[in-house]
Amino acid sequence: MQNLEIQLTIEQHRSKNADEDQVKDRLEQLRCHFTWKLPIEDSELTDLESRVFDEIEFLDTKFNVGIYHLLAYVRHLKGQNKEALESLKEAEDLLQPENAGQSDVRRLVTWGNYAWLYYHMGRPAEAQIYLDKVESTCKKFASASRYTVECPEMDCEEGWALLKCGGKGYERAKACFEKALEAEPENPEFNTGYAIITYRLDRFNQTTEVPGAFSLDPLKRAVQLNPEDSYIKALLALKLQDVGQEDEGEKYIEEALNNTSSQAYVFRYVAMFYRRKGSSDKSLQFLKMALQATPSSAFLHHQIGICYRSKIIEIKKAANWQPRGRDRENIDRIARLAISHFEFAVEQKPTFEIAYINLADMYIEIGNCIKAEDIYQKVLHMKSLEEEKLQEIYLYYGRFQEFQRKSEVDAITYYLKAIKIGKPSFVRNKSISALEKLVSKKLQRNASDIESLSILGLLHKLKGEMNQALECYECALRLAVNSENSVGHSP
Repeated sequence: MQNLEIQLTIEQHRSKNADEDQVKDRLEQLRCHFTWKLPIEDSELTDLESRVFDEIEFLDTKFNVGIYHLLAYVRHLKGQNKEALESLKEAEDLLQPENAGQSDVRRLVTWGNYAWLYYHMGRPAEAQIYLDKVESTCKKFASASRYTVECPEMDCEEGWALLKCGGKGYERAKACFEKALEAEPENPEFNTGYAIITYRLDRFNQTTEVPGAFSLDPLKRAVQLNPEDSYIKALLALKLQDVGQEDEGEKYIEEALNNTSSQAYVFRYVAMFYRRKGSSDKSLQFLKMALQATPSSAFLHHQIGICYRSKIIEIKKAANWQPRGRDRENIDRIARLAISHFEFAVEQKPTFEIAYINLADMYIEIGNCIKAEDIYQKVLHMKSLEEEKLQEIYLYYGRFQEFQRKSEVDAITYYLKAIKIGKPSFVRNKSISALEKLVSKKLQRNASDIESLSILGLLHKLKGEMNQALECYECALRLAVNSENSVGHSP
C-alpha cells in the first residue's frame, strides 16, 4: 500500500512537471516584454523605473500603454510582482473598448505579460487563462501560430520597449518601427517612434562634430502627423539646430513652450537648445524648473552639470584661457557646483558613463587628479559597455594620461585602444587626431623614434593616405635595420 502511494506521488509530480513544461513552451512563443530580450542591466533598474515614472507623470501622449507594460516588467525584475500586476491592470484599463484606435492586438502584449508574471509567481493555472486569451485572439486573426500574431502594432510595442532601454537596443528598435511603417506608413504613432529612434541614433552613431541629419525628415513627418506633440517639436528644434537652422528651430521651441501639455518634460530639451545656442543662464533656468517636477532625474542633474561646465569655458575664453584671481575663484566655485550634480547623476544611474567622464573632468579642474583617477578606474572596469562608450572612455583617459599624468606611453596605449574599436565615429576620429599630434611631437624631439614612426604610418593608413603611410613604414624599417647592424658590429 505504501509503495502504491509513493508511486502515485511520483506520477503526480511528473504530471505536474510536464504541465509546467508545456506552459513554459507556450509562454516562450509569446511576443511580450518577457521574450523580447530587453537589454536591461540590474544596475540600471532604479534609473529606468524613475524615467518611466517621469514619462507617465509628465509626458502627455496618446501612446502610453507600452510605458505601463515596461513598468510592469521593470517591477518584476526588481522582485515586485504584486506591483507589476497593478501596472498591467493600468495598461489594461487604457485598452478598454471605448478607447478608439486601440487594436485588440495590443491586448496580446498585456495578456502575454500577465501569463509570464503569473508563471513566475508560481500560479500556472492563472498563466494558462491568459495563454487561452492569446490563443483565442490569434485564431480570430487567422494567425499561423497559436500564440503569436505578426502585425505592425506588435512591432511598434517592441520598438517602444527597446527604445526606452538605451543604446544597446536602438538598432533593434529602429528595425521594429521600420517594419511597422511598411504596413502603415501614415500611422502617427509609428512615425513618432521612428522619428525619436532616428534622432537618438543620429547622436549615437555620430561620425563628425555635428550629428547626422537622417532624422530631420522623420521628425518633420512626425510633427505633421502629431501637431499637438510638444516633445516631438522640441526634438525637431534640436535637429534643426544641428543642421544650422537655429532660427527655424527656435520657432518650434516657442511653439512647444506655448503648449502647456508636457511642459515639465519638454523643459529639459528646451534647456539643451539654449545651452547649445550659448545661453547657459537661460538653459539653467529651464533645467531648474524641470528639476522641481522631477528632482531625482539623473538626466537633468547631468544637464545642469554640463551647463556649469559651459559657464567655465565661457570664463576661460574671456580670460584668453589663462584665468587668474577672481576668474579662477569663480571657476573653482562653478566646478564644485557641477561636481555636486554629476555626483548625484551617477548615484541615481550607476551606469551613466559620460557623467563619470564629466565628473572626472571637473575634479581635474579643481586640481584633484587622484579623485579623477579613481573615477576613471571605476568606469574602465564597468561591465557590458557598448563599443561607442568604450571609445569615448579610452579617448578621455588617454587625454588624462597625456596632459595631467604626463605619461605619453599610457596616453598612446589608450588612444590606440579607442582606435582599435573599428566602428567609425566622431570619437574615433578625435582619437586618431590626438594620437597623431602626440607622436608628431615625439618625432620632433627624436626623428629616429621607430615606434612613433610606425604609429604615424598606421594613422596615415587609417586615413587612406597610403603614400605617407609607406614613407613612415620604410623609414621605420631602415632605422630598425641600421639599429640591428650597429648592434651586430659593436665590439
